[in-house]
Amino acid sequence: MFEAVEELLVEHADLEKRLADPSVHADQANARKLAKRYAELTPITRTYRAWKQTGEDIEAARELAAEDPEFLAEAKTAEARREELTEELRLLLVPRDPNDDKDIILEVKAGEGGEESALFAGDLLRMYLRFAERVGWKTEIIDANESDLGGYKDVSVAVKTRGSTEPGQGVWARLKYEGGVHRVQRVPATESQGRIHTSAAGVLVTPEAEEVEVEIHANDLRIDVYRSSGPGGQSVNTTDSAVRITHLPTGIVASCQNEKSQLQNKEQAMRILRSRLLAAAQEEAEREASDARRSQVRTVDRSERIRTYNFPENRISDHRTGFKSYNLDQVLDGDLNAVIQSCVDADAAAKLAAAQEN
Repeated sequence: MFEAVEELLVEHADLEKRLADPSVHADQANARKLAKRYAELTPITRTYRAWKQTGEDIEAARELAAEDPEFLAEAKTAEARREELTEELRLLLVPRDPNDDKDIILEVKAGEGGEESALFAGDLLRMYLRFAERVGWKTEIIDANESDLGGYKDVSVAVKTRGSTEPGQGVWARLKYEGGVHRVQRVPATESQGRIHTSAAGVLVTPEAEEVEVEIHANDLRIDVYRSSGPGGQSVNTTDSAVRITHLPTGIVASCQNEKSQLQNKEQAMRILRSRLLAAAQEEAEREASDARRSQVRTVDRSERIRTYNFPENRISDHRTGFKSYNLDQVLDGDLNAVIQSCVDADAAAKLAAAQEN
């Protein structure tokens, strides 16, 4: 492991020199690529240097302990710290998800439960918007289909970072674990007898694709226009401005009716379509990967029910990680960090275990 780290330190030092050269920045695309790699290697370099320093501290404390036994405690403290740093290095060396720095398109869809499910979808949307606000990300509602009581039958939102981020702190890196079925247990607003009902909403998270990442041929698209629908009033257009795009080779469909013009709706639908096609291509690649890779993917399986929101007990439970807390009201107000971190930690542990087996 440490031989690999030494090689990375050499690469880190080389990148530092190259980035200090003004001529490198004449090519902005290449400069961004180098800066991204430099940022990835910086935590490894910092941790390794701290690891080496603790080794020197342990040796010095042991030598001094020969004359003064009180230094034995200092040596033990340094040894414990070195074990922690060794574990940190192992985690830092686990291969990163190449999409971690990407922005995302997050979709929330009402499921079983009628209006109650649509209201819960609205609660989930607000939770993600508040979380993005807390961490300083930008959000943009791309498309929304509201229900009669103010919830959402389905809604798509783009979530973007503001500038560069630390490795592992990008939008996809944090929110990719949210994809799946979210279940709610509560007394619905439509329930007159106070009975607790269970309903669900689905969340789909895809990295937002650049045009160069996904090749789409015009002949492969069927574009339909139609009159948008909504709960009534001014939200219903009087012209055929809504757009539905079908990618014929895959059958993947994306639609948008949120904008007033047909051209704007087409552009937004294409954003969603590109992201879905990129996600489909990556999932196909994952299916063709090794058994070890597939087992890692299953740790964040999106097809299963992933989380339960129990209102009577103010409890939130993540079924993949075993995380449970009784601050549901705060979580729905955007305090998602602890829930997400449980998924990050579980995924990292699974990847580390797989790496040690190979």
